[in-house]
Amino acid sequence: MPASLRLSLTAAGLLAGFSYASAQNFNAAPPNAEGQTPAFKNQTRAPAIKDTGTLEKTVIADGLQSPWGMDQLPDGRWIVTEQAGTMRIVSADGVSEPVTGLPEVDDRGQGGLLDVVVRSDFDETRRIWWSFSEPHGDGRNATSVATGTLSDDETRIENSEVIFQQQPAWRSTKHFGSRLVFGSDGALYITTGERSTPESRPLSQDVSTHIGKVLRINPMGGAADGNPEIEGGAPEIWSYGHRNIQSAALGPDGDLWIVEHGPRGGDELNRPEAGKNYGWPDVTYGVAYSGATIGEGITAREGVEQPVYYWDPVIAPSGMVFYDGEMFPEWQGDALIGALAGQALVRLELEEGRVRGEARYLQGDDRIRDVDVNAEDGAIMVLTDASNGQLIRLTPGE
Repeated sequence: MPASLRLSLTAAGLLAGFSYASAQNFNAAPPNAEGQTPAFKNQTRAPAIKDTGTLEKTVIADGLQSPWGMDQLPDGRWIVTEQAGTMRIVSADGVSEPVTGLPEVDDRGQGGLLDVVVRSDFDETRRIWWSFSEPHGDGRNATSVATGTLSDDETRIENSEVIFQQQPAWRSTKHFGSRLVFGSDGALYITTGERSTPESRPLSQDVSTHIGKVLRINPMGGAADGNPEIEGGAPEIWSYGHRNIQSAALGPDGDLWIVEHGPRGGDELNRPEAGKNYGWPDVTYGVAYSGATIGEGITAREGVEQPVYYWDPVIAPSGMVFYDGEMFPEWQGDALIGALAGQALVRLELEEGRVRGEARYLQGDDRIRDVDVNAEDGAIMVLTDASNGQLIRLTPGE
């Protein structure tokens, strides 16, 4: 049985939620990429939102081993993945034993069992989808997506089937992506990474591969109808030129939005459009982690899309949702993004497709791996990234 903790963040000080004006100094840090300028107003370092509210948090579950993804079941419970290859069901009553029947994962480095999603018809179908780094032998692996049905006693996955395998497999332990999002038309979006090696990075621009792409497939496999026709391109590709996408969600407009890990000073918020190029590694904000210039050091080029927003310094994004509940009415339609290195819950106010303001909560508390909204009451749920990971419920402070 997990421990349960409830504490007022007003009293907890640095744990989060204290007066926004006194806490939000994230725009004061010097930029990593000197000499780069945004393409339009508020493309980076948007004004800090003057939010004086507080948050209260309740730990629903702890003791999770490097949790990565979560989704809510229709009855209010949560399915949570752990990187080592385990899937559990979490409720206020406790954490289940690992669900069996999952395929083998390569959990070296950033790999393992990754995202998980269900649809609204789960009660009828019992079907679950998940992404993972699949071993391919000789140290090679790739982001794959599988589906299966949860047994009636909820102890195992039945009829597990891999429906997508990133091509080509690569000898790397980094940059797998990968978020899963169902589009409003029922197609399944998959985000991938470019595997982080000098040889694989240019493949983000190679449309014959699935490296560094947003992909769109049928829920049971195969390219979805309506994908763009890209000369020489794999039929599953929706957009390309991405680095490592670990945040994705449908916006209030019904379109897919993503946030991807960039280089030092170049995390990006994008709204990927069909068949378009988002630049990596040829066009990007930021510099290499060594401080070296990336490619020609250019931030714009004809035929390459500009990010809606970029972070310099970076936040290391993971997990994303657009708020649509009743508990935080003033946040309606705002993007909520988890930050790993930034150790924060990031909120972006959007207006006509551009960022109007930014706020950060839980600053310095935990690495946030995933974010969601409780469909029952509008509470915000966050999953922390640690060997003793937690599922935390956030509500307005009193």
